[in-house]
Amino acid sequence: MKAILHTKYGPPDVLKLSEVEKPVPGDDEVLIKVHAASVNTADCYILKGEPFLVRIIDGGILKPKYKIPGSDIAGQVDAIGRNVKQFQLGDEVFGNLSSYGRGGFAEYVCAPENALALKPDNISFDEAATVPLAAVTALQGIRDIGKIRSGQKVLINGASGGVGTFALQLAKSFGAEVTAVTSTNKLEMAYENARSFPKIY
Repeated sequence: MKAILHTKYGPPDVLKLSEVEKPVPGDDEVLIKVHAASVNTADCYILKGEPFLVRIIDGGILKPKYKIPGSDIAGQVDAIGRNVKQFQLGDEVFGNLSSYGRGGFAEYVCAPENALALKPDNISFDEAATVPLAAVTALQGIRDIGKIRSGQKVLINGASGGVGTFALQLAKSFGAEVTAVTSTNKLEMAYENARSFPKIY
């Protein structure tokens, strides 16, 4: 199968499209045929290995620990391990593989079933692949850390970025009055995001 390999830190040209062996799911894993994967800011830090703390956190001081990058994926279940209960062949799923070795920038990837969820029918694979890391980060900030309640005023800095887009939607869903901050060339996107709430996510 084809996969993007990340064997040294640096700019995007260090990534190489290569042929690698197709993974085989373990007993508690699902093999996913990847239809879409997204790139997050975290992926960019890991690509460069900067700031240096990223290397320590990720476990690869001199070179990347995981050869195939890509955390957020969406695809279809192609095979299942014998202990898997939550999914069946053909199920459309999405998830965040950052705690499980990544591997999303490939035609196929294995993941434990607890890293995945069924993809809603009303969103595309492309849309689903943008959700896991950014949306969960926004949810943790709005609900868990910010403890936002109806009627509160919320300022979202970077409201047109990955996390900010979801934070704006979540804050509105909690009934907050939202002030969104973004660069002028992304104002229309932020307005559209606010106008079209609730979104399909």
